[in-house]
Amino acid sequence: MSSKAYNEQGIFNRLVQDTARRWGKTGLLSSEQVGSIRQAFPSDFYEPHLFVKIALFLFTCFAVVTVSGLVFLLLSEGSYSGSQNREGRLLLGCLLSGGGAIGLLEVLIRSNQLYRSGVDNALLYVALGYFVAVLAFGYSLALPGSLDPELLLARGLLGWLLLPGLLLLLAAVVRYADPLVGALSFGLYLTTVAVLLLQFSSGKALLPFGLMLASAGGYQLVGLLSRRPDYLYYRTCLRTVKVLALAGFYLAGNYLVVREANALLHGLPSSVQISFAPLFYLFTGALPLLYLYQGLRRHDRILLHTGLLTLAFSLYTYRFYRAVLPPEVALALGGAVLILLAGAAMRYLRPARYGLTAEPTDQPAFSVPELESVVMSHVTETSMQPHEPGFRFGGGSSGGGGAEGRY
Repeated sequence: MSSKAYNEQGIFNRLVQDTARRWGKTGLLSSEQVGSIRQAFPSDFYEPHLFVKIALFLFTCFAVVTVSGLVFLLLSEGSYSGSQNREGRLLLGCLLSGGGAIGLLEVLIRSNQLYRSGVDNALLYVALGYFVAVLAFGYSLALPGSLDPELLLARGLLGWLLLPGLLLLLAAVVRYADPLVGALSFGLYLTTVAVLLLQFSSGKALLPFGLMLASAGGYQLVGLLSRRPDYLYYRTCLRTVKVLALAGFYLAGNYLVVREANALLHGLPSSVQISFAPLFYLFTGALPLLYLYQGLRRHDRILLHTGLLTLAFSLYTYRFYRAVLPPEVALALGGAVLILLAGAAMRYLRPARYGLTAEPTDQPAFSVPELESVVMSHVTETSMQPHEPGFRFGGGSSGGGGAEGRY
C-alpha cells in the first residue's frame, strides 16, 4: 500500500496542464498546443468551482457531525454511571467517528478521484479533530487530576503529551500533503519546542533563541525535502511550511514580540527592557534586509515577499516604542517613499540588470524545471513538429463563401 493517498501521476498531469494554460495566456503556446498537452497529460481529478468546494466542505462537515451525533446517542444509552464511564464512551465515540471519517475519505478518493475538492478536506479535518479528542479523553482517563496546561507544565508532562498529536499530524501530512495540516504541524512543533524549553529554569531566557533554531531547522528540512523525487506531491505543503519557518524565525527574534512575551511569561503589568536588547534590535532590523537580499539573489518570491512583510513589521516595531510623527502623517510619508522607490526600481531595471528586469518577459520563471522540460519536449515532438512536405499548388491560399483552405 502506498504511503500517499492521491495519485501522483494525476497531480503531475494537473501541474502540466496548469503550466501549459499559463503559457497559453502569455502567448508562448497556441490554443492548439495547449489542447494537445491537455490530451497528452490527462487529469481525472474532480475539480469543482471554488464556491462549490466551499458548499461541499460545509455540507460534508454537517453530515459527518450529524452521523457522529447519532453514534454518541447510541453509546449513551445504557446503565453507565460515573465520570470515567462517560469519558470512556466519549473516547469510543470519537474513535469510531474519526475512524469512519478516515475510512470514507480513503474510499471516496479512490472511487470519485477527489483532490482537495472540499469533501476530502472536510473529512480529513473532522477525522483529525476526533483523533485529537481521543488523545484528550485518553489523557483524562490515564492521568489523575486536572488537565490544566499550567499544572501539566509544572509537572513536566505537557511537552510529552503534545508529541502524540504532533506525530498524528505528521502522519496525515505524509499521506495527504494538506497545506493546512502542514501549517498546524509546524505550529504544534514550535509549541512543543517552547514547552520543553520552559521546563528548564533558564528556559524563558533561551526561548527566543530556541524558537529561532527550531524555525531554522524547519526551513533547512524543507530545503532537503524539496530535492526529493516526490516533491510535486508535497509542493504546496512545503511552500506553506517554508513561509511559516521564515516568519517564525523573524518573529522569535523581533524585539516587540520578545519584549511583550517576556512580560506575559513573568506576569508583569507592563513590558520592561529585556536582556540582550541590542541583539534583538539587530535581528529586527537585519533579518528583513537579509530576506530581501536572498530573495533578489536567488529569485525567490517567497523570500522576497516575506522580506517586505517583515520589513513593514520592523517599522511598526520601531514606531510602537518610538513614535515620532502622527499615524496619518507617517502613513502618507511612507506611501510616498515606497512609490518613489518602486518607480526608481522600475526605471533602473529597464533594461535587465543582475538577472532582474521590470520589462515584460517572454520566459516566465518556473520553480519546477522538470515540468518545463516535459511540456517543451511534448510541444517539440508533436505540436511543433514540421509536417511532411507534400504537393502544393504554389503554396497559396484561397477563401470565399465562408470556406478557407490551404494548398
